Amino acid sequence: MEQNNYSGKLQKPTGSGFSAKSTSKEIIEGIDLTGKTAIVTGGNTGIGLETARTLAEAGATVIVPARDAEKAKRNLEGTANAIIEKMDLMDPNSIDLFAEKFLHSGKPLDLLINNAGIMWVPLRRDSRGYESQLATNYLALFQLTAKLWPALKKADGARVVNVSSGGHQFSDFDFEDPNFLKREYETLQGYGQSKTAVNLFSMELDARAREYGVKSYSLCPGAVGETELAREAPAGLFQKLGYSDAEGNILPEVAAALKTIPQGAATTLWAATSKSLDNIGGVYCENADIASLNSNEKIIGGIKPYSLDEKNAKRLWKLSEQMTGINFDLS
Repeated sequence: MEQNNYSGKLQKPTGSGFSAKSTSKEIIEGIDLTGKTAIVTGGNTGIGLETARTLAEAGATVIVPARDAEKAKRNLEGTANAIIEKMDLMDPNSIDLFAEKFLHSGKPLDLLINNAGIMWVPLRRDSRGYESQLATNYLALFQLTAKLWPALKKADGARVVNVSSGGHQFSDFDFEDPNFLKREYETLQGYGQSKTAVNLFSMELDARAREYGVKSYSLCPGAVGETELAREAPAGLFQKLGYSDAEGNILPEVAAALKTIPQGAATTLWAATSKSLDNIGGVYCENADIASLNSNEKIIGGIKPYSLDEKNAKRLWKLSEQMTGINFDLS
């Protein structure tokens, strides 16, 4: 019987032995990726940089597409097996050019790590009029995966790992107004629906890709300090969320709960390399294990059922094709 994760039927922790405190070094110990090729978006900063470095140190050839190639070169200096290419996730033509160049190499793609993303940004739109968080966090991911599909299919057991967020709980996907044309813009709603879209897509991709030996995962890296994700956060937002005091100082209990960057990259690396996932895909992971299904709106953690709805996953796939102009046919 064909396996899929519709309605979260596979959302059961494996007992991986890892935890929220596990690091990238612990996850990759004993794993040899010599001869493998990985692409890591956002691999020039934060947990993406840690992911790219760790994969390269394990022997993989790691390609890092970046909008700011010079910054990427500086941050990845000294990392063997790292190749930097130009790509801007807000520019569909840039995504196409990057993918075409990779396909022209003829190489199979073993790991596609869709890590890049934005959060807490004011209302912006791309050249197509699409809201920037939806465009960057999800539609670009859909486009890049679709364009690189021939290389993924060519690999022996490729994995697509999509970095989502516990922030998907901020919003289900709004099919009636995904680009905030009729409703008032709220940045966390925009972020939440973009990450719910990532989860729905990851599950649906896995169901469709299974016959080609390709698996897909989404994940929550956890709340990570020392990243650039909050660089545009509005003043007072952290206080409103209960993360900081009136002076803008992060509360001690919040700071104590933040993950380090090596801890934040751990779940990405686990989803990309763990042998315990050889026969399971389409799941949402956190703390280096499969997350639990969580239908309690008051409890943070796990994945919300609306993020694994079969009907919405299929509906989103069709909408994504319409919005990007791409017919993502896996055959």
